[in-house]
Amino acid sequence: MTPQTKAQWRQITLAARDAVSEHTRNTETAALITHIRSVIVDGSVVCAYVPTRTEPGSTDLLDAVAEIAQRVLLPITGEPGPLSWVEYSGADGLRPAKYGIREPVGPVLPPEALSDVECMLVPALAVDLRGTRLGRGAGFYDRTLGSVGPQTRLVAIVRDSELVEALPADDHDIPMGWALTPRGGLTQLKGD
Repeated sequence: MTPQTKAQWRQITLAARDAVSEHTRNTETAALITHIRSVIVDGSVVCAYVPTRTEPGSTDLLDAVAEIAQRVLLPITGEPGPLSWVEYSGADGLRPAKYGIREPVGPVLPPEALSDVECMLVPALAVDLRGTRLGRGAGFYDRTLGSVGPQTRLVAIVRDSELVEALPADDHDIPMGWALTPRGGLTQLKGD
């Protein structure tokens, strides 16, 4: 049976992610690193995130992005609202934070820092072929994506099984233009 609500999709996807072995995660990370050159432009400014234990990728993927990009900005969470950003300086510069994630330590960048971003790698539980992204439901990225410029390539990173035909969408959802998966690589999404 296909899930009908975002809550059902989240429940099913999170359960499936919990079952992914460390070996599979490592294999997926290696594949994502192979594909990352098709996503990132040399010398660009990129927003990324630190994957949690169950998300595809690792700090090795962040390091691969940092080798290509001029700057890599990572989010820090605070009060509900748009995310704040700090420049990535390597895995040693990360600390434990809210929601079981790791965040960078350093000066918080002003919102204008997003105006130069050429690519934003966005965490997602799933994304559909129209670009509808399913997040965890807190809305941090929904409130942030409206601040990026029209030149910013929005790329959801998901497992191949998490790139699906259709997800429920809300009016405030900002569509992703691309999905990056371990086996499929970079896939352009159709939009509405």
